[in-house]
Amino acid sequence: MGISAFGIDLGTSNIKIYNGNTDNFFIEKNMIAIEGKDNLFAYGDSAFEMYEKAPDNINVSFPLCNGVIADIRNMQTLIKYFINDISKGNVKPCDYYIAVPTDVTEVEKRAFYELIKDSNVKARRVLVVEKAIADGLGMGIDVKTSQGVLVVDVGYETTEISILSLGGIVLSRLIKVGGNKFDESIKNAIRKEYNLIIGSKTAEKVKYAVKEMETQNKNAIVYGRDIVTGLPVEKGISPSLVHQSLQENFNVIVDSIRQILERTPPELGADIYRNGIFLTGGASCVNHLADLIHEQTGLRINTDEEPMATVVKGLSTIIKEEKYQSIAYAIE
Repeated sequence: MGISAFGIDLGTSNIKIYNGNTDNFFIEKNMIAIEGKDNLFAYGDSAFEMYEKAPDNINVSFPLCNGVIADIRNMQTLIKYFINDISKGNVKPCDYYIAVPTDVTEVEKRAFYELIKDSNVKARRVLVVEKAIADGLGMGIDVKTSQGVLVVDVGYETTEISILSLGGIVLSRLIKVGGNKFDESIKNAIRKEYNLIIGSKTAEKVKYAVKEMETQNKNAIVYGRDIVTGLPVEKGISPSLVHQSLQENFNVIVDSIRQILERTPPELGADIYRNGIFLTGGASCVNHLADLIHEQTGLRINTDEEPMATVVKGLSTIIKEEKYQSIAYAIE
């Protein structure tokens, strides 16, 4: 018999849900397509299919911005539909565990809590978990010990850098650099170098293909619009151009990690030196980022096979194991 609880990690780009009843994970694009004023046209992955392709009367958008809820109504609609899909139309009263970033205001934290309360998903209790702690648990760290742990979560619009100890967060910093910024840099570099305009989806594909391109020593083929002629064209993009375009963003992340390390109490610093850095988040696997962090800090880099799912895996651990229950708290 499963546990009647859901764990939710609301990412700007993807929503990750753990279903305690079936012990399964669910990941879809956190997107909604609205036709006209308020007619739901599509949501999740099918809304993402339409992104950058939809006519003017269909508005495709992300309800989250920089890791916080920007459009509460659409987010409520999405939660309701996703939970309904997972429950196969039979939504029963459940507990909800929701991951929230640490470095946001109390009002923004409360918005996550109220989102679930007001989404008509029969929430018995809504409990909040600090995202970085869930990350640590999801990467197999026993976050309740006095060991200092440095977690770097590179998401779609933000990177959260946190130092954990004794089930709490000692230091945390949220910076507005993530996968989205990486895509923008790739688009700008290709525009400058080749007079070619490409879409965000294409830039995202190139970003994740760089590793393979470098090992096979070949260019990425992209399709876009030529600025001069205005016609659609195909171009081969060199991996080195992509790598150069991302360098500046990588440096911002590395500098922020170094600033946090400078403020870390020496005893925790010693732990971090022994344990290394835990690098996770959907955009953390972009080629050379881990190498650069290792190079600039001299610390070992621990990664996860499913970096996008570490938070939701951590939530599942909290739901299943009693000793971690105290990490989740209610907002009164």
